[in-house]
Amino acid sequence: MFHEIMEKFADSPSQQRVIRLLLERGFSVNDEGRVVSGGIEIPNTGIAREVDVDRRVVDATTDAILEDDDLRPIFQNISAIPSLMDLAPVLDLTVCTIAVRDAEETGIISTITRLVAEYDIAIRQVISEDPEFTDEPRLYVITGEDFPGELINDIRAEPFVRRIELA
Repeated sequence: MFHEIMEKFADSPSQQRVIRLLLERGFSVNDEGRVVSGGIEIPNTGIAREVDVDRRVVDATTDAILEDDDLRPIFQNISAIPSLMDLAPVLDLTVCTIAVRDAEETGIISTITRLVAEYDIAIRQVISEDPEFTDEPRLYVITGEDFPGELINDIRAEPFVRRIELA
């Protein structure tokens, strides 16, 4: 789906930057063409500044979204999920980031969470990026404990794992 959305803006790289930001942040577009997070309006100037485009590009992008029967329901219903990732250093949490070979393979999340559970580590949050909305989706496992080396080796040994990072 991500590629189909981006293809609709293929002739405008600046509008693609706006679309990417909306998707990454879970911002929606209301009936008036305003970018919102829940009921809070985000000024188009702020959006434009963040992705280094003119404010009018944001206006044109939201207008295009509202005029498109496929895009309108997506961008009017998208929402953000609170994430512990940015808080991890402050809260002394461990973030394990796993890049996989094929994000559409089944059983990735269950395999990883089973491995973590086998080491009696409680998971605080799991975030899986959707392969339809991200070029290189990752799985994030956030815990209150460090991962022992054996667990890292066990995860790395899974055939679907391309790369693992700890923070």
